[in-house]
Amino acid sequence: MFSYEQLEKYNETDVEIYRYVINNMDRVGYMSIRELAHELHVSTSTILRFCLKNGFEGYRDFKRALKSEQQQLSTYEPKSDVSELAHFFAKTNSSAYERKLMPALTYLRRATLVIFVGIGSSGSLARYAARCFTNAGKVAFGLEDSNYPVNTFEIHDTVVFALSESGETPELIALVQHFQQRRCAVLSITNQSQSTLAKLSDWNFSYQLAHQRINGNYNITTQVPVVYVIETLAKRL
Repeated sequence: MFSYEQLEKYNETDVEIYRYVINNMDRVGYMSIRELAHELHVSTSTILRFCLKNGFEGYRDFKRALKSEQQQLSTYEPKSDVSELAHFFAKTNSSAYERKLMPALTYLRRATLVIFVGIGSSGSLARYAARCFTNAGKVAFGLEDSNYPVNTFEIHDTVVFALSESGETPELIALVQHFQQRRCAVLSITNQSQSTLAKLSDWNFSYQLAHQRINGNYNITTQVPVVYVIETLAKRL
């Protein structure tokens, strides 16, 4: 219902509408366009533009597709986080998803070395990604120390693969810029397509899930999409 090609074109308002819709499918299917606009604090014309942007003839057509999608996805009422992941995996079973991966695979297949970089929990993912790629036969290294002396790397045909949920970690962005100055191609996986890291990258995959923070603003946003995309790329090398 929502393809990656469409998601890539979303602005911030579109992302908010998208998140509300997939987390409230049972409600939205029975809401008028005015009711939905009121819930999201936007105009009805904004909702209509969102429908048209996603290939529907209008709001009524959008609601019909939404009800059909809901019936196909599940016979039970999932929790919101499960619902988001269900939508994510539904979108990966498409030619649009495969086309999205192709530019990254072109970079990776040509590379003699892939350096995965991440800070904090993304650093753990960087180590896992490096092991995953190494198992697939590609020389890879996981780096989670932003102060590592990267000048020691032989950077000929090196691809840097940055992982960051926010895409705004200052230390990671500085590290990526350092690699770019040495003419390394930069790939990234972030949650938001409008993040600084995404904009700096030669290729970016953004999974567009809701931020989740608990216990004093600690980030517990799911990283399942990151692992899935990394494993998919490794299998297609």
